[in-house]
Amino acid sequence: MARTRRQSTPRASGTAAVLAVALACTSSSSRNARIEEDVGGIGLPARPPACREVAAGSALQVLLDSAESGSALCLAPGEYTGPLRIGAGVTLWGPREAVIRSSGAGTTIRLEADGATVLGITVDGSGGRFDLLDAAVRIEGKGVRVEGVRIRNAVFGLLAEKSKQVILRGNEVKGDPEQTLGMRGDGIRLWETSDSRVEDNVLQDSRDVVVWYSSRNLLLRNRIERGRYGTHLMYSHENRLEGNRYVGNVAAIFVMYSRDVQIRDNLLADSGGAAGMGLGIKESGNLDVRGNRFVHNTVGIYLDTSPLYEDDSNVFEGNLFRLGDAGVVFHSSETRNTFLANDFRDLQACVLVEGGGDALGVTWRGNYFDDYAGYDLDGDGVGDLPYEYRSLANELTARVPALAFFRGTPALGLVETIGRIVPLFEPRLILVDPAPRIAAHEEDGTRAD
Repeated sequence: MARTRRQSTPRASGTAAVLAVALACTSSSSRNARIEEDVGGIGLPARPPACREVAAGSALQVLLDSAESGSALCLAPGEYTGPLRIGAGVTLWGPREAVIRSSGAGTTIRLEADGATVLGITVDGSGGRFDLLDAAVRIEGKGVRVEGVRIRNAVFGLLAEKSKQVILRGNEVKGDPEQTLGMRGDGIRLWETSDSRVEDNVLQDSRDVVVWYSSRNLLLRNRIERGRYGTHLMYSHENRLEGNRYVGNVAAIFVMYSRDVQIRDNLLADSGGAAGMGLGIKESGNLDVRGNRFVHNTVGIYLDTSPLYEDDSNVFEGNLFRLGDAGVVFHSSETRNTFLANDFRDLQACVLVEGGGDALGVTWRGNYFDDYAGYDLDGDGVGDLPYEYRSLANELTARVPALAFFRGTPALGLVETIGRIVPLFEPRLILVDPAPRIAAHEEDGTRAD
């Protein structure tokens, strides 16, 4: 039985209500609740024991140079001058009122020795050289920790290069919203960095969170808002992104040339504009994408030649797609992708295939489509007829993208009507789900039993 999509535009009030519900879901855990209470993540880390007191205005680098591994310096509130270098095993702690100010050139704090730690302070500024990656904090070492630090007025925020077992926890990085996206620096940048944790951080108005040539890292419960790429992975394998909240970015997550990546229980919302997407995937395989909420994005998921290798596959299970132009867009007729138990609701198109292709090579099973008009006589929660997706209007816009300008207008509405009632213009079959669910998952995005 062929079914077509309704070409209706969601009301703004409905969009706001559903987005508010999705946002509320992300702060259900105690750690995310703390992020809501203190924009600086987990708050001030505990003061180290046996800490040497440092008065404001002291020659801090001299004290750091004489500090032995395992020792700690505790700053009093006030201002200190950078740049600083922190040696192996040395901890620098301070309250937020302890401010390390940039000299106006270069990186402000360097942690280029194993076990160096910075806790709690504010870092104000960096140099302005993009080519030299001038940053508030730059890391190169093993077991380095930066926790509860507030960063302002820096080109780049937290940079880790050629490092292992780094912990970036509960930091706040604030970019400059007055700058265009391309002229802002990255909030967090991992380059050839492995086996590390990036968790409970808050990033606003920076450019990207970059994970390049970096494997086996955990990105957990971060809040990333109003950037370009919420998280951009490239040549980075076996990473896990879980419980993060992406709101108002151009692309929430983009995965390129990477394998064995887990993307679970994230909110990817309000990625608008022509390039807006929740999750972009290019030539990547063995992705496990489960339990995410894609809300009010231009495109929920965009797949381009993924998976690339014949032995790879991708699984998308238990995700919610709502209030967007398209739930899933395929660059071409992709194969070896499986969509299980997802919800497609309040979308202008659940699936689009660029270039006039189809998604018949994709496995669809147990998904909910809000325009399914079948029935469930045996009451098992599964439709007795397959869900078949056809849309003449979307077929035309896939072939001629400029026609997307007319979505929601009487013109494309008439095209859709013709596709339904005139056999001569019957659109091609795009996808078939042989066992569609009758009921959607609960509104809060939890999985049905």
